[in-house]
Amino acid sequence: MKKSIMIILTLVVTGMSAQEVKQVPQISVTGEGRIKVVPDRVEISLGVNNFGKDAAEVKKLNDETVDKVLKYIKKFGVPESDFKTTQVSLNKTYDYEKKKQTYQASQSISIVLKDITKYDELMMGLVDNGINSIDNVEFKSSKMEQHKSEARKLAILDAKKKAEDYVSVLNQKVGKAILITDNSSHYQPPMYKNALYAMDAVAESSQQTLAIGEIDVLTNVSVSFILE
Repeated sequence: MKKSIMIILTLVVTGMSAQEVKQVPQISVTGEGRIKVVPDRVEISLGVNNFGKDAAEVKKLNDETVDKVLKYIKKFGVPESDFKTTQVSLNKTYDYEKKKQTYQASQSISIVLKDITKYDELMMGLVDNGINSIDNVEFKSSKMEQHKSEARKLAILDAKKKAEDYVSVLNQKVGKAILITDNSSHYQPPMYKNALYAMDAVAESSQQTLAIGEIDVLTNVSVSFILE
């Protein structure tokens, strides 16, 4: 009997404690931080492709062209740490209708050019030395982490300003933040998505070959603040 009474008392006390829990007044808002950054470097992905009926001959031709290209890049003044081979392949293709087989030798090279003003000169030289595909040209900033940090701070300030605007008519104040959620996605840098367009641009050396544009560094956050 005593055990039953103790259990009932415990349940009553627990129920009273649950009723005494108060909801904390709070407000949840989103904030955005956006920074426009002018790129100071460019990453170029390009390749040498050769086709033919004899595998050894095709590979030899590809190796000779790549050797010229790599020597030109080094002579141009690009540090060895800023360019590298990213892929090498030798593939056989068989045409069942014509009953013929052909071979393709390819090598892909990536270059980081830290002086954008030399982009046109570099690209013209690469094409002259045998490059026949430009797969991607992407402009970046060497201070991207610093810009991201600044954008995050702006996003938090934007969220706080929104919260203050909302509660200003309620005679309340915005207190401490109790929850911050980062909703950011990766920034989208300007780039050439069409390799043929990039090749055509290089060929027109007397014209402006590219518009560098700006990198859009964007941060989105959700913040919950206590209301005082």
